[in-house]
Amino acid sequence: MRYEFTKMQSLGNDFIVLDGIRRPINLAADIAKRLADRHFGIGCDQVLLIRTYDKHNGRRDEFAPDEFTQDQFPTGEFELVIFNADGSQTEQCGNGARCIARFLNDNKLSGRTIRLHTASQDMHISIGNDELVEVEMGIPQFSPPQIPFIADQPATTYLLELPTNSIEICPVNIGNPHAVQIVSDVATAAVNEQGPLIEHHTRFPARVNAGFMQIISPNYIKLRVYERGAGETLGCGSGACAAVAAGILLNKLHSQVTVELPGGQVYVRWAGLDTPIYLRGGAHRVFTGTIEL
Repeated sequence: MRYEFTKMQSLGNDFIVLDGIRRPINLAADIAKRLADRHFGIGCDQVLLIRTYDKHNGRRDEFAPDEFTQDQFPTGEFELVIFNADGSQTEQCGNGARCIARFLNDNKLSGRTIRLHTASQDMHISIGNDELVEVEMGIPQFSPPQIPFIADQPATTYLLELPTNSIEICPVNIGNPHAVQIVSDVATAAVNEQGPLIEHHTRFPARVNAGFMQIISPNYIKLRVYERGAGETLGCGSGACAAVAAGILLNKLHSQVTVELPGGQVYVRWAGLDTPIYLRGGAHRVFTGTIEL
């Protein structure tokens, strides 16, 4: 059976978007992995399946009717299922969520503001007059059980033992787990050597995304991310938020930060503990096509 797909990207973080709204799709892990293969499939970092959210039969209980107004979310709510390139599922994806907002609006399936349900949280997304897309990424969590991360007691940073050395990390959950370390130069950081070791470290029982952050100024950082289930990507939205949250927690960054990734820039703002963190940047359609599933 043939299905339409849309290839999208943000910061070079690329996605295959499948429209499960106008045509139901049941996507198995092995099919997602084949689609993501850059030699035998279409090729992407993640496969995104978007569906209409049913408040009564969805993954959560119905929300209070006065929590949001119809003007804020004029076309309803949506559910996003995210597959990594290796076929595993992940809880959320900031760049992917912004691409989904652009996809829905471009296809006249939503207005410029949507509410998106993922496996770990609800994301409120809006397309600004400048055409940049901003997503509320939730409240950063630093408690080891919430990441999850194995630690004897809570701390701001931890030493993580690798086979050849020890590194200092700040673990944080932005809907999915991240381990952020500060490096002197992202260009020479051992991303591809340390990334797999950090991702699969036994202290992260659900695996983890590994972030390598270079602080240029309190309002500007450079970042590379080795993503769980995908390897190093050109951009990672949740990784950008994790790095900024870690930097602010460590009193090294201000509340509004430009994040430069290999694929481009995004903008992150965070008022501090117990408040949501916001990610803003571009999202673009690359091409559309059909494929046999």
